[in-house]
Amino acid sequence: MNLESVLSNAGDRTSILKKSPVRGGDINDAWLIETENERYFLKTNHEMDEAFFKIEETGLKEIVSSNTISVPAVYQSGESEGTPYLLMEWIEGDKTGQTEALLGQRLAAMHRVTNEQFGYGGNTCIGRLRQPNGWYDSWTDYYCSKRLFPQMELAVSSGRMTGKRRLKMDKLLSKLDLFLPHNPEPSLLHGDLWGGNWIAGAGGEPYLVDPSVFYGDRELEIAFTELFGGFGHAFYEQYREAFSLEGNYEDRKPLYQLYYLLAHLNMFGESYGSSVDRILNRYI
Repeated sequence: MNLESVLSNAGDRTSILKKSPVRGGDINDAWLIETENERYFLKTNHEMDEAFFKIEETGLKEIVSSNTISVPAVYQSGESEGTPYLLMEWIEGDKTGQTEALLGQRLAAMHRVTNEQFGYGGNTCIGRLRQPNGWYDSWTDYYCSKRLFPQMELAVSSGRMTGKRRLKMDKLLSKLDLFLPHNPEPSLLHGDLWGGNWIAGAGGEPYLVDPSVFYGDRELEIAFTELFGGFGHAFYEQYREAFSLEGNYEDRKPLYQLYYLLAHLNMFGESYGSSVDRILNRYI
């Protein structure tokens, strides 16, 4: 790609001093770009199309519009010489004793931003997987049609959803309204909030990164934070203090974690199969 042109289009025409690879991501190539004027975080991906990063840019701007929690500023997304890219603000800092408490408080504030319907106006991504979207009046209909069912279809097509697992999944989807009887408010969700998708900036300020935004049941978000870890006691304490969860949240939590486990089954393979089976066995 023509890095000088990318930076120039973003308004920085000073000399590039350094381009250093940044480790840690599973999907994209990432770089720290230093110019005479600024430091940038650049993501590229030769395997995806330009829309891939445009979706991320749109999600970050959706969170910005909530005026609740910090995200990196986006300077530009596009394609340069056949390479899709996203150019953002470089965020650097260390967690303080208050960082996770602030994360809980501000995520709760973001979840208080609501919409009249569930879903989102455009398709999004979780990892490399495209997620279909639309607007629904019923949370259960949305969760079934636009989250669980598409992941099941992917798993079926790859041979990872067969036999008893397929039968139990079919049965679960047919009776989903029995397990999700409530109709929550459609909250603004990050949508992919695992421990690697939040960072600390200057002064320990928490930032959300790599969103897959939509409006849904906030319990889904909290359930995912509990699946793989990366969130401490202060986060949950301050979140619940700011926005308490219903007493029967624990009954729904595995059902919400199922979606993310299906996505991981589709992205990374059968190592997640036993976790999917455990949840299916709980409900069916």
